[in-house]
Amino acid sequence: MRSFSVLLTAFVFSCVEKFLGPTPIQSYISTESAIAQAGVLANIGPDGSKSSGALSGVVIASPNTYNPNYLYTWIRDASLTFKVITQKVASEEDPTLRAKIDQFFLSQVHIQTLTNPSGTESTGGLGEPKFHIDETAYTDSWGRPQRDSPALRATTFMLYANYLIANGNTTWVTKNLWPVIKLDLDYVQNYWNRTTFDLWEEIPSSSFWTTAVQHRALREGIALAEDLDQMDVIPGYVDQANNLLCFQQSFKNSAGGYFTANTGGGRSGIDSNTILASIHVFDPAAGCDAATFQPCSDVALSNLKVYVDSFRSIYSINNGIAGNAAVATGRYPEDVYYNGNPWYLSTFAVAEQLYDAVIVWEQQQVINVTSTSLLFFRQFISDVGSGSYPASTSTYSTLLAAIKNFADGFVLINAKYTPSDGGLSEQFTRDNGSPLSAKDLTWSYASALTAFAARDGFIPASWGAAGLTVPSVCRSNPGPTASVTFNVYATTNIGENVFLVGSVPELGNWLPENAVPLSSQNYPTWSANITLPGYTSVDYKYIKKSRDEIVWASDPNWSWRTPDAGSATLSDTWR
Repeated sequence: MRSFSVLLTAFVFSCVEKFLGPTPIQSYISTESAIAQAGVLANIGPDGSKSSGALSGVVIASPNTYNPNYLYTWIRDASLTFKVITQKVASEEDPTLRAKIDQFFLSQVHIQTLTNPSGTESTGGLGEPKFHIDETAYTDSWGRPQRDSPALRATTFMLYANYLIANGNTTWVTKNLWPVIKLDLDYVQNYWNRTTFDLWEEIPSSSFWTTAVQHRALREGIALAEDLDQMDVIPGYVDQANNLLCFQQSFKNSAGGYFTANTGGGRSGIDSNTILASIHVFDPAAGCDAATFQPCSDVALSNLKVYVDSFRSIYSINNGIAGNAAVATGRYPEDVYYNGNPWYLSTFAVAEQLYDAVIVWEQQQVINVTSTSLLFFRQFISDVGSGSYPASTSTYSTLLAAIKNFADGFVLINAKYTPSDGGLSEQFTRDNGSPLSAKDLTWSYASALTAFAARDGFIPASWGAAGLTVPSVCRSNPGPTASVTFNVYATTNIGENVFLVGSVPELGNWLPENAVPLSSQNYPTWSANITLPGYTSVDYKYIKKSRDEIVWASDPNWSWRTPDAGSATLSDTWR
């Protein structure tokens, strides 16, 4: 769906193009659009030309097998890719792609049920980030779990569900698609406030991106559950969606003018994580709402400026570019992966956020400048002040034209460093712009398609962001627990008993007087079964108590992380 003003603009440009020829950005988009769609489809099994033997419906991240090896399927990348494909089907742009969606659905039904290092489908396994392309579990060491994946998969399947319902297939959705969606939404509801690895699989902490996509998924789930008369899930989804929206505000760095991407990691927190979040949660019905981080909100625009400016001086290819012009951007300024370089998808994302903002301003026929977004807008009018500028004013026209041009600049940065064959790798070098890292990255191609669609005025369906109120008190969801049996081999003297003490309340918070007694029924093995919070790091130690003294086991502490849910047994020896 495109707005009237965008259609009118497109008509004017087409008339101009007949006389003057296409502009550089029009030429690039005209050529790269077809290449990007072909690049996406080439990486989908079983018949994609570069899918490298992937099973039906499986999306490979890249055909690259060395330096780096990306011949795996990431649930995040696959879900974002099929969000693009599903949108093309739902908008009737390319109905022929529907068979691909059905293949993806069947592949995910299987992958959801795979036992993997993160657990089973009922004990946290849905948070496993990647799998082999033959739909088997990846069992080597990795940054896991990554709790954005179930939310993103649910969002893609809910888009498909709404399309099917609109076309009279409610029964099929209820019977087949809803159970798959519900598994993912239940995971989000239960695990959203547990530690996760960030978008880039490097930092275990809380993540703004993950929080934002989880919030969207639960809101969409509430609406779909109502449509399918699945009313029993709604209260829980509503509660945790409200908690997520509240928690999302905690990432705001008011002094810095940006949203911190992760709560851990020791970095500045300036990260394309936040730009990607803004475009994923775009809901035109919400206008420029700040609470949900809409692209045209003052907080999202301030965040964008801080993010873009952080790359102006660290990449050689940005040297000499004006301080209010587009530049190449990467993941985060402290990045050292392949020496830290611009990413195509990060640079496209900046353009897409700006295009999304333009769509809303043209719908609303007004641009609002606040003290929060003032520095962003002063890039284009140096003396603009806070206030509302309706479409009848020259300030509105000047700002709108300048921001469109600014957005185009980021696409043209990518165009400049796109090789002649149109192939998009993961990165391009900070020194000379040569393609780098994984070639034919599926997510790079998908990001090109969504940016081009936004420039063309594509208006996505609302997901329920409008009119939400941030709760005054944030609450966390305790989530699932793990049943843990502690065994320790320890000989004792008459009158001595063995206790367990540790770093969590359930183990007495290191206070000997609150230590948990162990049973000597199987002496000299002492045991206790204790319920602990899932996916929690625990330090613990055994102590021997008698009437006269307390003897602690020797250092170091035992350290362990509980599973997301289910049960586990630990067997130790006194030292």
